[in-house]
Amino acid sequence: MTDPYQQAADLFKALAHPTRLQILDLLRGGEVCVCHIEAALDKRQAYISQQLMTLREAGLVDTRRDGLQIYYRLADDRLHAILETLPGADRPAPIENCPCPTCATVILSQIQ
Repeated sequence: MTDPYQQAADLFKALAHPTRLQILDLLRGGEVCVCHIEAALDKRQAYISQQLMTLREAGLVDTRRDGLQIYYRLADDRLHAILETLPGADRPAPIENCPCPTCATVILSQIQ
């Protein structure tokens, strides 16, 4: 049995980075693809992947693949209460320079 204080310390260690908190904040509104996270945070893909790997290893996010797109979602229910203390949106808004299928569909429907 793992020490509950060690579990809490591991959780806080994974949360102790501004970019990881931003990623989790985006995910609290639901599943988001990697390219959307990149566009929303205006960070390089390699940097986002590094942060997502830390979150995956900590068991805080899960993934789903749909063709070439990889989608992330919150995997730990404890995060919802923690993330409520952060400012942020409930749903990721479409981003004009985001190539993800979700943004492209929403932006296309707004044009028509």
